[in-house]
Amino acid sequence: MSNAFDPYREALVVERLTVWPNSCEDWSGTDKARVEALLHDSPQDAADLDYLRQHTGFARVITVTEADLDRVGGR
Repeated sequence: MSNAFDPYREALVVERLTVWPNSCEDWSGTDKARVEALLHDSPQDAADLDYLRQHTGFARVITVTEADLDRVGGR
């Protein structure tokens, strides 16, 4: 189960990670980078958001869903 957007943890994010579905495996690095930037620019809108505790803060993990791709125009 993914976590809800958390302003406290968000302020401590030191790393951004993106988990891509198999349906995007043939995308170019440029396309993935563009969509990834859009997703991480508005993490509060991500359908599947998680935070991983690290020694220096948190890693924000967004698992890309079809809803996310529709929202940011990734298709």
